[in-house]
Amino acid sequence: MGTGLQTDRVDASSGNQTFMRQEIYSIPAVVAGFLDQSGAVLDAAAARLRKEDPALVATVARGSSDHASAYLKYAIELTLGLPVASIGPSIASIYGKDLKLDRAVTIAISQSGKSPDIVGMTQSARRSGATTIAITNTAASPLADASDFTIDLHAGVEKSVAATKTFVTSVVAGLALIARWSGDSALASAVNDLPETLAEAVACDWSQLVTALDGHDALYVLGRGPGFAIANEAALKFKETCNIQAESYSAAEVMHGPVAIVRPGYPVLGLAARDAAESSVADMAHKLAGQGALAFLTSSLPGAAKALSFASTGHPITDPLALIVSFYGFVEQLSRHRGLNPDVPPALKKVTETV
Repeated sequence: MGTGLQTDRVDASSGNQTFMRQEIYSIPAVVAGFLDQSGAVLDAAAARLRKEDPALVATVARGSSDHASAYLKYAIELTLGLPVASIGPSIASIYGKDLKLDRAVTIAISQSGKSPDIVGMTQSARRSGATTIAITNTAASPLADASDFTIDLHAGVEKSVAATKTFVTSVVAGLALIARWSGDSALASAVNDLPETLAEAVACDWSQLVTALDGHDALYVLGRGPGFAIANEAALKFKETCNIQAESYSAAEVMHGPVAIVRPGYPVLGLAARDAAESSVADMAHKLAGQGALAFLTSSLPGAAKALSFASTGHPITDPLALIVSFYGFVEQLSRHRGLNPDVPPALKKVTETV
């Protein structure tokens, strides 16, 4: 058993890069490639949505893809004023119920496009009259077959179990669609500029947080708006790659009970973007730091929390996305620092096919 454990570990001092690290470094180029190759399908899908003028957007996803969906929920509601609901795939796959979606568009996100429950819910939505859109890294897949439009991520094979480049590109795909659908030229420009900004995000150094977490196996991650979706994704990656019990909370809700376990020295990571919620997240991180928490914050707003570097995109809808790229670089480093291999988390596999 001891030998088996050693094969799952990576020497943090070695020069060998994990697949996860390689894929994080590739994010700017992958996003640029997606934007170069996907204009036609994005234009066609946006034209259909403008013509049909849906009253509701429904998302279908699990895991990191569901966090991408949550990001797009905020983006759609803020940009288009349309309500967005996340549908539990089990409504179709387990309970066999078709929903009334004749005036809706569904956006299903799945890297593999193979999970039976995601495919089943998309098929159900199509039967009910919804326009169905798939965002996937596998253009030839059951999910693509179930959808009216398939937005291929063109991200290449992702060898690490933890999704990084596919998560980011899924969000970019959704934002590019929203920009075309809404005719928002400022958002379109910000999306097109993302490869350059994400390259800056990859270079952000959060190494101070790596050693600060020595001896800690639990923490809170705070966010709000699209940044809350990013906090959810960060908390998942702490669990997947570092065996840390991370919990994500809206900065508006952490005081409603969860704050009770924040004792002196308890770690808190505030993921604040340059949007209307920045001060809310920053105020909470500074407040918890003032109460003795070991708080770090991606904001220059002054206070007791320790500042982390960040890359700014110049647009409130895209800004939170840069934070997760910086976070990915940090959490991969943290995993190796703890003697783990982020490429092969225990008990996990790349493609999860749930029913």
